[in-house]
Amino acid sequence: MTTEYAPSVQIHPDRETLGANAGADAADAIRQRLASPGEARVMLAAAPSQQATLAALAAADGIDWTRVVGFHMDDYLDLPSDAPQGFGNWLERHFVDLVPGFRFERIRLDGDPAAEAERYARLMGDEPFDLVLLGLGVNGHLAFNDPPADLDDPRAVRVIELDAVSRQQQVDEGHFPSFDAVPPRALTVTIPRLLNAEVAVVSVPGAPKRQAVVDALNEPISGDHPGTALRTHPRVHLHLDAESSPS
Repeated sequence: MTTEYAPSVQIHPDRETLGANAGADAADAIRQRLASPGEARVMLAAAPSQQATLAALAAADGIDWTRVVGFHMDDYLDLPSDAPQGFGNWLERHFVDLVPGFRFERIRLDGDPAAEAERYARLMGDEPFDLVLLGLGVNGHLAFNDPPADLDDPRAVRVIELDAVSRQQQVDEGHFPSFDAVPPRALTVTIPRLLNAEVAVVSVPGAPKRQAVVDALNEPISGDHPGTALRTHPRVHLHLDAESSPS
């Protein structure tokens, strides 16, 4: 039987305050890890919902970024390597370039996707992440694990077909001019590998995400509502704003 935990939920007045507080939580997790020898391992989400959090984390004091290695949880297939919508490119602009010395291990998109899934899984290894930064999709997805998601997926990375809701979300958020312009395929880190982490900091601003938040907190834990998997982890910090909060 799956042990269920209650996420720590903080509700903030706006997106900027949400980002400042989520970024502070993330910085604390990294500093705690760096208090001991070795590196901190961080998993990053790429989306406008994460921008304020990443900006706050990049500006945090007391972090030796030369001792931090980062990964990212998903990226589109079938896009040009320099496309601004690519999540690796987005993270380079909005985070990596702001923290000199940080080692960013990117998903490669120029070869066979199945082979890259295996390579990236090996690169991440089995060691837990010290911190995972997550968002929540309109359909409740974590990374690009759309419903019905496999909450017990034995793979660490896989090739997926985006569902219609995920593709439309990319248009609604202004990344692509039309539904047909959104790539139908992506590589994603699976939910079990994402949640193999010491701490998860989840930033979910905006009214379009409110129902996904309600579902994540209240629906039975299952792949029909992937966000419910957050309740299987003992240290989840869920940051909402006034628009995304169910109350």
